[in-house]
Amino acid sequence: MENKEVDILIVEDSMDDANLTIRSLKKNNISNNLFHVKNGAEAIDFIFSRGEYASRSKESRPRLILLDLKMPKVDGLEVLEIIKSHPDTKTIPVVILTSSQEDPDIKRCYELGANSFVTKPVQFEGFIKAVKELGFYWMVLNK
Repeated sequence: MENKEVDILIVEDSMDDANLTIRSLKKNNISNNLFHVKNGAEAIDFIFSRGEYASRSKESRPRLILLDLKMPKVDGLEVLEIIKSHPDTKTIPVVILTSSQEDPDIKRCYELGANSFVTKPVQFEGFIKAVKELGFYWMVLNK
């Protein structure tokens, strides 16, 4: 992968959900610089410029991470904990975008430093609207 800026890193094992998220963000002109990884291990390698992403500049951090919780290899809670415990990455906004509505998950995410917890709407239109509003808030309004 070349060393281009990544505004939004999407960490999502479901290709359907990832494609919907990407389409929604692009359709609403939120960001041209999206990058998708399929599991937590790949996310950690990407963020910390390791493994297949070792050629990425360590200074080129995402401006926003959309993180699913239930993933293979390394789950979203572990990824969140690693990001928020490292001095170089703890200020990156992390939005949990998941189908989980379980109180323990929500509580744990906030304890680990998540900036927001958003439950994926089951309906297509609701999902598109939620992603649009998320992208607009974190990439345009939030400073």
